[in-house]
Amino acid sequence: MIAHSVARPDSRAYRAIAWLVRHLMFLVARYEWTGDENLPKSGGFIAAANHATEIDALTFAHYLYDHGYEPRILAKRGLFTTPVIGSILRATRMIPVDRGTADAGRSLDAARHELGDGACVAIFPEGTITRDPDLWPMEGKTGLARIALATRLPVIPVAQWGAGDLLARYGRVLRPFPRKRVKLQAGPAVDLSDLYDRPQNAATLREATTRVLDAITTELEALRGEKAPAARFDLRKHPEYEKKQTVYPPVERP
Repeated sequence: MIAHSVARPDSRAYRAIAWLVRHLMFLVARYEWTGDENLPKSGGFIAAANHATEIDALTFAHYLYDHGYEPRILAKRGLFTTPVIGSILRATRMIPVDRGTADAGRSLDAARHELGDGACVAIFPEGTITRDPDLWPMEGKTGLARIALATRLPVIPVAQWGAGDLLARYGRVLRPFPRKRVKLQAGPAVDLSDLYDRPQNAATLREATTRVLDAITTELEALRGEKAPAARFDLRKHPEYEKKQTVYPPVERP
């Protein structure tokens, strides 16, 4: 389902890039989009999605853009220094993230600023591609929780499934044809209201993060037609999965 109207950013570069990316994605993906009734009709909000492959940033952005929003995606700063991708990210006002450094808070400040301007900030709360062997969401970082509790704006969980058929996790070869079925579904806003006035300590941030990941997982279970594991994969307990060169077993598609 495509929105009746598509956002028209002020930036000519953004419009040109969006036009190109949309048409390319429609050539390689056969979308099934649901849950758009849960997307806010006005005002800034946070869209939070699962992250299973590099290309799902595009399918995530495409879903939001074609439903009338101009998403700002948090992306690792290293991508902004590459010749082509960096130019695209800067032209579309994406937000660089300094992972694991003292400057990490700058990306959160930038995201808060964008939300204050009424934008849609798109975040992968896991902070990186999931290491779960079956591609379920793993334990996340607390950056999203910090932004959500500071701004008190809606957090919309978005699940996506099928982008890995276009590009496998850490894959280098795109498999565009035949067109792949890619499903995205937005769920109701996550209720964090009881956490707003609590001290913003580790326990509160972890609780907010868990609620968002639980909501994403619920939507993903509906898309996949199966139940997620009872315990979420925790990268801190599996350091052998830290390197992205790890070989993962194939995943059967329902």
